[in-house]
Amino acid sequence: MGISILRRQTATTAPDLSGIRPLPVWFFLFEGVLGGAYDLGRAWHGAWMILVAIGVVNIAVGATVLRRRAKLVRAMLKKANTRKIAVGLVGLRLGVHLVLGALGTPVTSVAGHLVLAVLMSATTVTLLWFNQRVTFRALGLA
Repeated sequence: MGISILRRQTATTAPDLSGIRPLPVWFFLFEGVLGGAYDLGRAWHGAWMILVAIGVVNIAVGATVLRRRAKLVRAMLKKANTRKIAVGLVGLRLGVHLVLGALGTPVTSVAGHLVLAVLMSATTVTLLWFNQRVTFRALGLA
C-alpha cells in the first residue's frame, strides 16, 4: 500500500513540461535590476520608488504575459541550483563590499555604487539565463 501511494505522488509531482519555451532574456532584466537594487539605492536615495515599480511590473508581467510558462518557473525554483545562485549572489555582494572595505577602499561614491549595480545586474541576468539553459537540458527540452 505504501508503494502505490509513493508511485501516485511521483506521478502527480512531475509536471508535463513538453511544449514549454524558455523565458526570454528580457524577463531576466527585471531580476537583474533587482540584483543591483542595493547599490542603486545607495547611489540614489529615491531609487526605492523605481525599484518598487519595477518589482510590481515584474509581478504583473509574470502573472499575465508569461502565465503559460508558470510550470517552467516552478520547475526552476524547485532546483537546488537556483537557490545556490541566489545565495551565491548575496555572498558575492557581501564579499565584494567586505573585501573592498578590508583593503581600505570601501565603495562610497555614486559612481562606485553604479558600477557595482551594473556588475551585479549583469551577473544576475547571466546566471539566471545559464540556469534556465541547464534546466532545459536536464529536462530533455529544446
